[in-house]
Amino acid sequence: MTHTQLGLLTGLALGFAAAIGGLGVFLVVLVLGALGLLAGRVLDGKLDLSQLSGRDRG
Repeated sequence: MTHTQLGLLTGLALGFAAAIGGLGVFLVVLVLGALGLLAGRVLDGKLDLSQLSGRDRG
């Protein structure tokens, strides 16, 4: 299992836990799942966020 898959599953699990009985279940799960996916992609090295900081310009 890659970090991307693990991050997505973690985000979805947290989303389900936070949304039990709530009205916006879909949106909570969607947002937390997307955050977990992004974190996993960063850990896998498939998403480079260094360009957003502007530190490596030179």
